Amino acid sequence: MPNISVGLAMGLLVFGNLIAILSDALIKTLGGDIAIFQFVFFRQITAVIILLPFCLNAGKASFMDGLKWHALRAHIWLLGAVFMVIAINAMPLATANAIFYAAPLLMLPMALVLFKEQLSRYSIIAGVFGFLGVLVIIRPTEINWGAIAALVVALTIAGNNLLIRKLPKHQSVPQTLLLTNLVGIPASLGLAIWEGRAWDFEPLLTAAGSSSFILIYAGTCVVAYRAADSNKIASAEYSGLIAAVIAGLIWFDEMPDLIMALGTAMIIFPLILLAKYEKSRETL
Repeated sequence: MPNISVGLAMGLLVFGNLIAILSDALIKTLGGDIAIFQFVFFRQITAVIILLPFCLNAGKASFMDGLKWHALRAHIWLLGAVFMVIAINAMPLATANAIFYAAPLLMLPMALVLFKEQLSRYSIIAGVFGFLGVLVIIRPTEINWGAIAALVVALTIAGNNLLIRKLPKHQSVPQTLLLTNLVGIPASLGLAIWEGRAWDFEPLLTAAGSSSFILIYAGTCVVAYRAADSNKIASAEYSGLIAAVIAGLIWFDEMPDLIMALGTAMIIFPLILLAKYEKSRETL
C-alpha cells in the first residue's frame, strides 16, 4: 500500500465519517422494534456478498494471515454493531453520534498504553476540546440505556481502529473487511437464533445498504490508520457530527439548537487547527 500523508489520511477519515452517517440513518428508519441480532446478522452476510468478488484472486496463505487479530476485531465490531442499533433508535441521531465521537479521545490513552505513541500537545488539546464539545451537545442530566449503549459503541470503535495496526499490511482493504465480517458470522447467527424472534427478511435490503456505507467507512479507517499514528489523525473522526446534525434534521425532523452548534464548534475548530499543525510539520 503506498504511503499517504497525514493530511490525506485525515481527509479519508472525514469522507468515511460522512458516508457512515448514511448507514446510521438507514438503521434509524427501522425503528426500535427491530430484531437487533437478526439485523446485525443480515448486515454481515450482505457485507460478505459485497466483498467476495473483490477477494476471489487472493492467495490462501496471505488470506489467512493474522486470523486471530481479524477474529478479535470481528467480535469487537459485532458488539459495537449491536449497541449501535440500540443507541441510534433510543436517541436523536446527532446525539448518539456525538457520543460515538468520544472514540478519538478514547484512542489517545489507549494508543499510549498499547503502542507507546507520543501524544503531541496539539492532539491532546484537540481531543479534550472535542470531548468537551460532546458533553455540551448531550447535556447529560442522567444516565440512560441509550447513552450507555453509545459509550460502548465508542469503546468498540476506538479498539477496532487501534487493532488495525496488528493486521497484515500485505492484505488488501477488501480482504481485511471480508475477514472481519466472515469470522464474526457464527457468533451473530448464534445470537440471532438465541434472540428467538421469527425470521423477518424485510430489513434485508436496508441491511445491505447499511453494510455498503459502513464498509466504505471501515475501508477508509484501514487505509488511514495504517498510514499514520492514531493520535495525529483520530480527531478527524469528529467531522461526521456535522453530517449527523444535517441527516437528523432532514430525515427525522431533529432540530439542532444553539447548544448543539456550540458543541459542534468545539469539536470542529480544534480539528482544523490540528490538521494545519500536522501539515506544517510534514513540510518542515
